[in-house]
Amino acid sequence: MTDLLAALLLGIIEGITEFLPISSTGHLLIAERWLGHRSDLFNIAIQAGAILAVVVIYRQRLWQLADSFLHPAQAAPVHGQAPRDYAFKLAVAFGVTAVLGLVVKKLGFELPEDVAPVAWALVLGAAWMLLAEHFAAKRAVVLGERSNITWTVAILVGVAQVVAGVFPGTSRSAATIFVALLFGVTSRAAATEFAFLVGIPTMFAATGYELLHVAREGGLAGEDWNALAVAFVASAVTAFIAVKWLLRYIQTHRFTAFAVYRFVVGAALLLLVPAR
Repeated sequence: MTDLLAALLLGIIEGITEFLPISSTGHLLIAERWLGHRSDLFNIAIQAGAILAVVVIYRQRLWQLADSFLHPAQAAPVHGQAPRDYAFKLAVAFGVTAVLGLVVKKLGFELPEDVAPVAWALVLGAAWMLLAEHFAAKRAVVLGERSNITWTVAILVGVAQVVAGVFPGTSRSAATIFVALLFGVTSRAAATEFAFLVGIPTMFAATGYELLHVAREGGLAGEDWNALAVAFVASAVTAFIAVKWLLRYIQTHRFTAFAVYRFVVGAALLLLVPAR
């Protein structure tokens, strides 16, 4: 397999898995065993491509939130609440993630490279998703459709992002969406949108932080820029398609199919681990 083809496949994997609740980090750790380990800069670039796709998709919502500070009297509500309140809750969720994320970094945490922890995270995450959606559905019957983001949800979403970063295979999108569903939001669409929007500054900040680290360590030299460009574009395009599809899918479907996929993949990996 050529290096460009391997880069293309890794970009596609990142784009598909970054925002679907199936764990991009876990899939990339597994894929790199067959496609080859890449530089930190490469991994940063393909993540940035996925972020760019979500910014494009939510450009109108982002403009609405920004414009609400300039023209508050004309601002339309966002999921039943004032757009500035919604923006402040996004900021709180990001702030919690940033503070706890820095603490984790200072403690010297590094992502495991073994398959077993990823496999267990996929399986346990599948069970968590099924239970969370079950209880969220029961709450929806009692409380009706609730799309309002509370301060408690905002804080817990911030915590969930850090937990997902510490345990590869957990999935940042799954952790944040289901925390929102369990602690106040009954609308899948509202929970998903908040999770994706708070992911934008979170992932931009993480990308910038890692990029500075790579630059200081001299990691920019010797990079295969052609492969990096191919992977970046592949990640952006596939992430755009994946997110647009997911937003339509959840309007009429639960997340059950993703839980089943996680369980099957995680169980298959656990069976393969002893043979490695």
